[in-house]
Amino acid sequence: MTRQEILEFFGKRDEAWQRHDTAALVTDHTEDGEVESPLFGHVKGRKAIQNIYSQWFLSFPDAQYSTEHLLIDKNQAVQFVKMTGTQEGDFCGLSPTGKRFEMRCSFLFSFAQGRIAHEIRIYDFTGVLVRLGVLKAKPGF
Repeated sequence: MTRQEILEFFGKRDEAWQRHDTAALVTDHTEDGEVESPLFGHVKGRKAIQNIYSQWFLSFPDAQYSTEHLLIDKNQAVQFVKMTGTQEGDFCGLSPTGKRFEMRCSFLFSFAQGRIAHEIRIYDFTGVLVRLGVLKAKPGF
């Protein structure tokens, strides 16, 4: 993919994400695409990837994200996003808390045939649990 094609790809992807359009998001991945995530582990294939999106939006129906930076190098891109949401559904077996979180995430994407072949998600999962009130953290000082 060219740099311009990747920029356009992420423009459409951001719009689908804001609509919580799991069908559009999953078609961004190759049929045998892979996602590695702190929350969901290593998943392979569109059906499993769609499950990730569906579960996230069920847990956080007001989830929003905005791209802060996008770095493109040949057939790879790193996307830095700010994500927010309120837990209104079950999350990792935890009942809804009604609490809001905000976090920054980074995603490394590798492309093949104009789609995401491999994605690595990096974010502070423990921090989300603290913000939702599931875990308690002591001040460092």
